[in-house]
Amino acid sequence: MPAGFGTLPKTSYTGSMQQFTHIRDLYKPVQPAVSASDEAVSYVEMLPCPALQPYIYCYWQLKTNVAAVEPFPYRVVADGCMDIFFVPGNAAETWLMGISDAYTEFPLTGDFHFAGIRFLPGIFPQLYHIPADAFTGKTESLAAIDPQLTRQLADRCAGIQKPEALALVLDELLLGLIGGKTFSPDRRFYEALDLILRHNGTIQLEKEIQTGISPRQLRRMFGQYVGDTPKAFSSIVRFQRILQAKPSSRSLREDKLFFDAGYYDQSHFIREFRRFYGLTPGQAWRR
Repeated sequence: MPAGFGTLPKTSYTGSMQQFTHIRDLYKPVQPAVSASDEAVSYVEMLPCPALQPYIYCYWQLKTNVAAVEPFPYRVVADGCMDIFFVPGNAAETWLMGISDAYTEFPLTGDFHFAGIRFLPGIFPQLYHIPADAFTGKTESLAAIDPQLTRQLADRCAGIQKPEALALVLDELLLGLIGGKTFSPDRRFYEALDLILRHNGTIQLEKEIQTGISPRQLRRMFGQYVGDTPKAFSSIVRFQRILQAKPSSRSLREDKLFFDAGYYDQSHFIREFRRFYGLTPGQAWRR
């Protein structure tokens, strides 16, 4: 265990991971697709094998199809998840990205090929027994956490271009990693997570989440499992719900969908959307 990260506390309030396989049915974190006009670059998501789906939302690949003439600004929006991302064949470029309550933009140049593993909320901290808030808003070298997986990702994925072939290799590596781990999740965290997801982030936290612990304990627990407070995570879920709905600029303006999503008014919606996405809703759906 690398120094400085700490460990998740032990708890007797545990439940089987099989109880929580429905989390991926309740939450489908969206990242912006690469515009059809950007033919030089492709982004694709791949589903892991069924045995891994309670733990991993997707694998993904972002790569140039032809040499990029201009710098490519790739935007990662807030999605409440933790990702491993790497350059196949280069162990030095293997990273863990923690949860963020704002968008992150990567200016990519030349030819590039990135691949990633997007974990469902709460999984990565249990996998390594490290609190999620040790990585909040940060990108850390995976070698400091799991040097063996770092080498495997670089060596086994080197030269693989097709997403389907990449997914098969990642399935094999992650089955070996997760299959040897014991998960003992705190059922109170998952009860609260379930309520937030079922209400699409619009829940009144202190009134409607009754899991037998205080609001302060719940905040600490979400820091350990997710990396942010229940309130911040609920805001991300609410934002993600808008992305999943794929509304047009006109429907947002005329149908006032942001009220249904739990926003106070249009300015509140635009302000929060811009923080999570980096663009206004109108700019995002014009692309």
